[in-house]
Amino acid sequence: MTAFDFGTGPVPAHQHPNGGGWVADTATVSETAYVGPNAWVYDNAEVTCDARVSGYAKVSGRAVVIGDAVVTGDARVYDNARVSDYAWVSGDARVSGNAMVYCGAVVIGDAVVTGDAVVTGYAKVSGDAWVSGHAWVSGNAVVSGTVMVSGDAYN
Repeated sequence: MTAFDFGTGPVPAHQHPNGGGWVADTATVSETAYVGPNAWVYDNAEVTCDARVSGYAKVSGRAVVIGDAVVTGDARVYDNARVSDYAWVSGDARVSGNAMVYCGAVVIGDAVVTGDAVVTGYAKVSGDAWVSGHAWVSGNAVVSGTVMVSGDAYN
């Protein structure tokens, strides 16, 4: 048995054949997905279809990265978050809680999308922006800088 320490002690794991990144045996990663050599997928996370996890990115919890979505840089996707349909999460961005990022949306920099927030439709969240609660950012909306969008806000 091969083991790898994802930060809480060694667990059974293997290196993904498409990219060489570490995948816990409890996680699900399809053969067509890419997990780069320094990326991690662990806990009960799923990375499927042609999704890419690269750089030093980490996908954990029960998070799902699907479709042609990309998680890269030092980005983290965790809890029950979902990133799909050509979405891009990079830099030091965090997507967590029950948040969804999809349909070409971009979350970059030190941005945080959390709670039940949704970022979709080519919207961009960047800088130190924080989108949380039941907020919905869509269309070609841009949330940038040190802005916080929270509660039941729609942009």
